[in-house]
Amino acid sequence: MHLALYQPDIPQNTGAAMRLCACLGLNLDIIEPCGFLWNDKKIKRSGMDYTQAVNLQRHTSWDKFLNQYSGKQRIILMTTKASVPYSSFEYRESDILLAGRESAGVPEDVHSVADGRIIIPMHPGQRSLNVINSASFIFGYALANISKNA
Repeated sequence: MHLALYQPDIPQNTGAAMRLCACLGLNLDIIEPCGFLWNDKKIKRSGMDYTQAVNLQRHTSWDKFLNQYSGKQRIILMTTKASVPYSSFEYRESDILLAGRESAGVPEDVHSVADGRIIIPMHPGQRSLNVINSASFIFGYALANISKNA
């Protein structure tokens, strides 16, 4: 499975994503432009020694990311604008779970391309969880259910 971050705003979240992916054996795709200057030293500090253990691929644009994966792997958008709970979705080992920008999510053209859209149901009145907390939550569930159904 892959975790893809769409134009991430916060380098610390990108570092946490590296750590998550290294620990769970996930691939990580970063779709640029980022909302911060990509500084290897700062990224390595945020991701600690996990940056060496993650399979990281940077894409200079959404179009380049799509050209690589569209039609080959499903792109599943984690969004507060979905109606399907993450626990009702059937995951595949080849799925790419896509997280939007911390500040703005993803634009409509990204929503329209997604093969699936999932949500974490939350207590009424609450907006969203941290993007990496959400990814951890959903990947834990997805990986456990893929292994049960394999």
